[in-house]
Amino acid sequence: MQNATIIEILAHRTIAQRQKIKEAFKQSVGKDLLDCLKSELTGNFEKVVVGLMMSAPVYDAYELRNAIKGAGTEEACLIDILASRSNAEKKEIIATYKKEHGKSLEDDVCGDTSGMFQRVLVSLLAAGRDESTKVDEAQAVQDAKDIYEAGEARWGTDEVKFLTVLSVRNRNHLLRVFQEYQKISGRDIEDSIKREMSGCLEDVFLAIVKCMKNKPAFFAERLYKSMKGLGTTDSVLIRIMVARAEIDMLDIKAEFLKMYGKTLHSFIKGDTSGDYRKILLELCGGEK
Repeated sequence: MQNATIIEILAHRTIAQRQKIKEAFKQSVGKDLLDCLKSELTGNFEKVVVGLMMSAPVYDAYELRNAIKGAGTEEACLIDILASRSNAEKKEIIATYKKEHGKSLEDDVCGDTSGMFQRVLVSLLAAGRDESTKVDEAQAVQDAKDIYEAGEARWGTDEVKFLTVLSVRNRNHLLRVFQEYQKISGRDIEDSIKREMSGCLEDVFLAIVKCMKNKPAFFAERLYKSMKGLGTTDSVLIRIMVARAEIDMLDIKAEFLKMYGKTLHSFIKGDTSGDYRKILLELCGGEK
């Protein structure tokens, strides 16, 4: 099968259509399309194509498994996925992970992480965030005070307070908390997290805050950082382009342009090559 044909067909179909192509291929050829593609293709192009042939929860579970099972854990993958998915999406990922890999995602995450970072991930995996839109004004003020007193206002940071507020409250409520926090502390919550924390813990709390404020902007920044400077972090670039292609790619592109003054299309074009570049540009869509 020619790579051009693969790009033409797969990049212009929805996930549901690609699942149907997989079934039809098996019926007419008697082979698994994914296995055939894996044996024919290599490198980053293969990674994109393999990702495109999976449903969303299967792909997320597959990425999480790969992030955990290697020599070192790819914490960025755990953060990108768990901080940005809804309760329903996380529940589906957990069930899929168990079915596909025969293990508990929480057990695997706990076996590979430690300390407060582990606690935040376990909390995110509990998929218990309030998803209503109501804001409790008095509670928002209290939450902002609690976070301030747990961080900026004391020696040493009480991360549990951050965890309680950031992983349980609904989006509208948190946006109100962030406004109140700015009033009390004179700082943006993101600045405080950067001052108070470091490493993976800082990264996961920042990801939660950014996803609450503006999820497409969070992904636009992740894409930008995966390509700017020396070398490309292909794992991040591939994961976001494949996972968000049908969800919010237009919004991500708009945010990217607003934030960096250049199009995502032009960045990908300048940073990749060959069929890998071609398929990513198709997923990205037009120049704009």
